[in-house]
Amino acid sequence: MPPLLRRLLRPLLDPYRRYRHARLIHAVRVSLGLLATILLTTGIHLPHGEWASVTMLVVIGGLQHHGNIGKKAAERAIGTLIGAGVGLLLVAQQAWLGMPWLTYFAMSVVCGVFSYHAIGKGGYTALLAAITVFIVAGHGDNPVTDGLWRGVDILIGIALALAFSFALPLYAVFSWRYKLADALRDCATIYGRIINGQPVSDDDHLKLMGRLNSVMVQLRSLMPSVSKEVKISMTELDAIQRNLRMCISTLEILANTRPDPSDSNAMAQLQSAMTAEHRQIRVQLIGMARALKTGASQRLSRPVDLPPASSLEAPVYSPLDGYRLLTRQFAANIGEMRQRLAKTAPRWNI
Repeated sequence: MPPLLRRLLRPLLDPYRRYRHARLIHAVRVSLGLLATILLTTGIHLPHGEWASVTMLVVIGGLQHHGNIGKKAAERAIGTLIGAGVGLLLVAQQAWLGMPWLTYFAMSVVCGVFSYHAIGKGGYTALLAAITVFIVAGHGDNPVTDGLWRGVDILIGIALALAFSFALPLYAVFSWRYKLADALRDCATIYGRIINGQPVSDDDHLKLMGRLNSVMVQLRSLMPSVSKEVKISMTELDAIQRNLRMCISTLEILANTRPDPSDSNAMAQLQSAMTAEHRQIRVQLIGMARALKTGASQRLSRPVDLPPASSLEAPVYSPLDGYRLLTRQFAANIGEMRQRLAKTAPRWNI
């Protein structure tokens, strides 16, 4: 790509900017899609062209990640097509038999069947099918030609929606990377509060812990889409998630087992005895966060001296020794997480 064109397109090509402005990009994409449906249906004078725009909104109106958008778009398209077909059949039988009560009964039964399947797997497909029945057939009194034209409009809306859904896709791996980076920075902040004797029961500390727990849930929901997008196995993503969960759990334990901050001698002894571990932990947390956010994954491969395994087997003679051993185990867990991120970097660093 020419340098000038790359500079012009940098806001759209930069993963972090696309992540930060995902809603704006999605809104522009939907707006352009709607404009395309309006221009196409009015340009060739299709009757009831507004239903193409309605279908566009139904298929891609909700913000979807690229790893999930194909499946969701297919589900919505299938539901719309099924509903359109059933609606046309109902219109045809009404025109042939001319029995409104039979049409009302048939529509109610059909939509009841769709509602039965709307609870559980594929529920959204069934719900859209029921809605589309009424879009195409009304209450059964629509002319057959109107039903056919609405069916054509729906097909046009589906085709354009699928085309625009893959324009400048919003990858789930972007959200996963940057949310994980923010979580690691929060872990570093919390660890700094713990080792510096700051209170761990005030609002600031509790807000950070609450934010970490919320991010854990968000990361879990992103994992299936991330796995599809960049071909990282769910087992590997689960292992990274487990490392993060262990970090958060260990921080909670450290916050409750550290020496009393008012005991200046104990805090000074702790600082002097564990200076290397404290620095190592913060450097690794911040380093992983930067690698995830900037894509400079080579920093993950730099060698780091981890606490020797034998140190974790030393006998515990005081609460301070227990705290030190837990800190070293915390550092080892972070080192393991760093190695996993380095191993998968060629896939998530897109």
